[in-house]
Amino acid sequence: MKSIIRTIAGVLLLFLSAACKKDYLNKAPDDDLTLTQVFANRDYAMNFLSNIYTSLPVERRMVDNDPNGNPFVGASDDMEQMYPPSFSNSMNAGSWGPTTYTIDPWTANYVGIRKANLFIENVDKVPLDDFFTSDLRSKLKGEALFLRAYYHFLLMRVYGAVPISDHSVAFTDDLKAIRRAPVDKCAAFVAAECDKAAALLPANITNATDYGRPTKAVCLALKARVLLYMASPLWNGNPDYKDIKNDDGTRLFPDGDASRWQAAANAAKACIDQAESAGYGLYRSASNDPVKNYQEIFYVNNNKEVLFANNAGFFNDNDVYSDPRSTYSGFTLNSITQNIVDDYEMADGTRPILGYNADYTPIINPASSYTETGFAAAADPNGNYAAGTSNMYVNREPRFYASIHFSGQPWKNSPGLEFWYKGADGKLGAGAGNYTKTGYLPKKCSDPSFTWVPKHEVLRTWILFRLGEQYLNYAEALNEAQGPGGDVYKYVNLIRDRSGLPGLPAGLSKDEMRERIHHERRIELFYETHRYFDAHRWKIAEQTEGGDILGLNIFAGDTKTDPAFFQRVLVEKRVFEKKHYLWPMQQRERDKNPKLVQNYGW
Repeated sequence: MKSIIRTIAGVLLLFLSAACKKDYLNKAPDDDLTLTQVFANRDYAMNFLSNIYTSLPVERRMVDNDPNGNPFVGASDDMEQMYPPSFSNSMNAGSWGPTTYTIDPWTANYVGIRKANLFIENVDKVPLDDFFTSDLRSKLKGEALFLRAYYHFLLMRVYGAVPISDHSVAFTDDLKAIRRAPVDKCAAFVAAECDKAAALLPANITNATDYGRPTKAVCLALKARVLLYMASPLWNGNPDYKDIKNDDGTRLFPDGDASRWQAAANAAKACIDQAESAGYGLYRSASNDPVKNYQEIFYVNNNKEVLFANNAGFFNDNDVYSDPRSTYSGFTLNSITQNIVDDYEMADGTRPILGYNADYTPIINPASSYTETGFAAAADPNGNYAAGTSNMYVNREPRFYASIHFSGQPWKNSPGLEFWYKGADGKLGAGAGNYTKTGYLPKKCSDPSFTWVPKHEVLRTWILFRLGEQYLNYAEALNEAQGPGGDVYKYVNLIRDRSGLPGLPAGLSKDEMRERIHHERRIELFYETHRYFDAHRWKIAEQTEGGDILGLNIFAGDTKTDPAFFQRVLVEKRVFEKKHYLWPMQQRERDKNPKLVQNYGW
């Protein structure tokens, strides 16, 4: 698959300089170009649009501090980041604030928004011909409208209320007149833009060279997501935010309105209906094996469940940083927490762990078949674990085996991974930093055909929207709006059935169903950047991000069956204050424009 993202250096310089009338613009067409020159030529104009895609979030980059990267998985209770300079570690220690710009979503997204505005304002100037038809022009405008809406949402998910930028800003404009728009106005803007974009875009991708471009379905998916966030407790009537106001007294966070849940449910159902009518659906492997049904979603590029993905090319950071040392020289950095491991269900759908004692020993659910005593006498007939694997990993749900690397799991050239102290993947032989901090690594999103030494790279995509999320969005919003009716059960159970799990028990109350849906999102959407934002919008992050992060005792274990390794230990006691629910407005932006009021607590 070829990437559609092409960077035109001369045009990029123009974008960032915002159409200045400087002498350096009077150069050859393939050097720096004026806006007039760009939009007089269809190829330049289309390259201009392609460059707007470079502001898509680099959610696959969780280790290195890309300005538009992803500290959110490492700052959630999904993962412990082994690389000390990673910004997620600063977040977990509480040592960040308004002057910290290591990760900079403000700049990354407003740069993308400005480019989109310029394209939308100028694309009608491109001469029409047999190739660049009015239909193509409308489609390209729809892409820019979607990207502008998406970049606004990416700002909202960290800052809440943000300035709406629906037109390009000139240097002669009064920048100090810019204010943060109320968050409900921001959500309404994104939703309306999604509707406009959907009306201009095709129902599905018919040409492989267009993979990575939006369709109607992803516009509706973004609309459903932003309305779900708007209905959730963080933004919808949060009493902590009632006094956050602009200088003219405008409140930036509204009073609560329960009807927002129904609006979110309607939007998610509209997305599902549109997607399924266009041929999208939940992915299943050729064999319908429940482990592969889930695992392959994330490395079979552009499968039927994917609504929108970022074309990553030969981007191998995630594969390298998630692979154990023994499997073709992985460099181990993405450590998965015991907290998420303990949340995976048993094969029969029961929860194995109900909580922890003061010494971190588990409170085991007596209704489950879970045990931490002993080791498997034989290998799993389906290949999920080797003989001698701890019984804590036996008979777990299929998504566990598709998502988590654990000791005893066969992977690539290893008959069974060895994370205990003296194991092939353990700390003893690791050198500086090349070991898992928790005794686990992520298997999810890794391609089993990738190797680092000898190098065998594969073309990758990173999923930003998929249909499975919309099923859970719909179920959550509908339960909040109407209670646990038929469609709530239907769409959660479709997700569970794909992974070989029994349906939810009948007769759940609204509160019980809420807990089940929260749990289902925890597992189904693990490692996809949702956990951090789910915990924030539900206002539970004080528990999930301010508590104890657990792992196994990586300093112990002589052999595969040494029980000393399999003891839970404290890996990190994280810091989370109420102000951390939203990111602070950057001080350098407030220095330029004091009218940008600060978020709660900062």
